[in-house]
Amino acid sequence: MATAINDKNISISKLQEEINLLRSFVIGITGKDKEGNYRQEFVKKILKSAREKERFVFRGARHFLSELQRK
Repeated sequence: MATAINDKNISISKLQEEINLLRSFVIGITGKDKEGNYRQEFVKKILKSAREKERFVFRGARHFLSELQRK
């Protein structure tokens, strides 16, 4: 009984690996826009920027305008 469960767990993990590979392949193919492929350095820069802490918190139009005028 335990062997059957282990075999099922192994086959499920193999299926998950295959799904991840297929997702990666599909994302690689669809990572294009009308102009062509995205530049890798651009994607890396955007992802790095998304991980960074934001420097400004939007608190409304007046606050935003005052921040713009201050700089």
